[in-house]
Amino acid sequence: MADSIADSTAKLDITDAPTAPDTAPTVDNAPKLQLDEETGEWVSKGELKKRLAKRAKKASKDKNKEASNAAAPPKTQQPKKEKVEDVPIDTDSMFKQGFLNDVYKERPVKPVITRFPPEPNGHLHIGHAKAIAVNFGFARYHGGYTYLRMDDTNPESEEEEYFTSIEETVRWLGFEPYKITYSSDHFDTLYALAEKLIEQGNAYVCHCDDQEVKKQRGGEKGASPRYRCEHANQSVEENLKKFRAMRDGEYKPREAFLRMKQDINDPNPQNWDLAAYRVLNKPHHRTGDKWVIYPTYDFTHCLCDSFEKITHSLCTVEFFLSRTSYEWLNQRLVEYQPMQREYGRLSIEGSVLSKRKLKELVDKGIVRGWNDPRLHTLIAIRRKGVPPGAILEFVNELGVTTTNSIIQMSRFEQTIRRYLERTVPRLMLVLDPVPVVLESSEFEGTDLTVPFSPKNPAMGDHKIKFSQTVYIDRSDFREVDSKDYFRLAPGKTVGLLQAPFPITATSFTKDETTGLVTEIKAVFDRSGKKPKTFIQWVPAESAGSKRCEARIYNSLFKSNNPTGAEGGFLSDLNPDSEIIYPNALVESGFDEVRKRAPWPEAAGEDKLGKGGPESVRFQGMRVGYFAMDSDSTDDKIVLNRIVSLKEDKEKS
Repeated sequence: MADSIADSTAKLDITDAPTAPDTAPTVDNAPKLQLDEETGEWVSKGELKKRLAKRAKKASKDKNKEASNAAAPPKTQQPKKEKVEDVPIDTDSMFKQGFLNDVYKERPVKPVITRFPPEPNGHLHIGHAKAIAVNFGFARYHGGYTYLRMDDTNPESEEEEYFTSIEETVRWLGFEPYKITYSSDHFDTLYALAEKLIEQGNAYVCHCDDQEVKKQRGGEKGASPRYRCEHANQSVEENLKKFRAMRDGEYKPREAFLRMKQDINDPNPQNWDLAAYRVLNKPHHRTGDKWVIYPTYDFTHCLCDSFEKITHSLCTVEFFLSRTSYEWLNQRLVEYQPMQREYGRLSIEGSVLSKRKLKELVDKGIVRGWNDPRLHTLIAIRRKGVPPGAILEFVNELGVTTTNSIIQMSRFEQTIRRYLERTVPRLMLVLDPVPVVLESSEFEGTDLTVPFSPKNPAMGDHKIKFSQTVYIDRSDFREVDSKDYFRLAPGKTVGLLQAPFPITATSFTKDETTGLVTEIKAVFDRSGKKPKTFIQWVPAESAGSKRCEARIYNSLFKSNNPTGAEGGFLSDLNPDSEIIYPNALVESGFDEVRKRAPWPEAAGEDKLGKGGPESVRFQGMRVGYFAMDSDSTDDKIVLNRIVSLKEDKEKS
């Protein structure tokens, strides 16, 4: 399904939809995508050509305008406009215009009722964030509501862990389901409708194996003529008898399955007698041993939409062809007819979203688990510290069209960065601390008042105590100075953010074994001359600073397409995807930030205390944006870097 987590390749057997031939108008046969470097989207060659032509026309127009202005008499100089601060994006704008506005105009009913129907066989990923935002947001914008429906028709792959994770993730993104329902709620009704379909002469029990079904559908690449299964000629009575025998456990898995009798000669593969029911000798988590046959997605989804009176069934474009079978089945079995429409799905380059590949990474210990911050499952993105509001802004920035979006990682990170810039406090953090011992102790214990944000006074301020020994980052000191270096070195002066005076390094000591600097001696520079550079620092632990472990995350893979890497995706792993600083120091303001979390109060973290450890977010000045990790304890703070302060040039 569009919102399913399962690998599509794992679902292609006699119980599911057929593979289309090369000539069929399927998504797989879409033109190759090219990168639009200005937007970060992967689009078709034709679409890119149109965009480039439009931009060239605009550039030419702007150039002519500049030439015209140059020839005109000089105007009175106007005062410069003040820089406009970054403001929150209207996350409802995608419903007010474009594709989703057009969808509503096709069926302008009140109330709008939608559904988000994930398969509970894995954790949701970044692509599902768009599906959640579209379905819940569309209904909310139009004064309606949304069902969270668990599509639990395959007991072989469903686990309670996934049901819980899905529900928590939806609420974390700020949406409240109208009801949580299950496809299994309707098993009795679905079975009765399957018998009704047989009685109409629109379904039959088939005994063909995978190879025979493939031949009926045109063989390899659709090269052979299609033909209908011989079992389609069975009488209604015989089909009912066999279907009831399936229900009563008289057939083993794959010995028999119920097929819809559609149109094998139609060019749309979704009309090639799809499977409706199959035998699965597996207890169901909700119905136990009551059933040994289970309905397929193609049979279940459209009917459940009708049962729940869904007005707009919104799914991704790979189900465009399925609209025909969706309507075919509903028109034959139920009175209420939902409307299905399809939008482009979201993917991020440089990541893997396949459940099978993710499981391999977890099972082999390459990552910490399904919620490892280097993955793009939503529980991993959440653990890393990405705020739910930033994800919603990202989806809205991209908009909703019928084109699939493969977005550059840097664009996703830039949205997060802009969001955090205006919503989280600032603290001083040192990843690799080196002590600087000041000659004078006159400011020992002095309280320094430091704002949490220079741009947002509403965040307030906090106090940190100055100490005679302060800590700076190892990267901010050089043993040998040079003209192009502006941080601390022997005889060189730098400013310490918020400190009384700049400092000048006078000497340093080293560990003879490791060659690392172990201590720097310095004096205050009272000359009044402004230093060229200011660096962050933290007081000693005796002054309230906290020792912590800081984890710096980079891309898990070296390339933008790990699946296509030579030797497979595991050969593309980035050895520097996780860098750990075990002895980092964060200033005492962290206690206040932790107490006042979540930062910010938005989406599913909309009030004080609502949110896990990941809601304790801040900007580590000159280092990056950080959040507290779930590995933190009362005795140990663990921090994850969410994103760097600036975009990595190598990524762009």
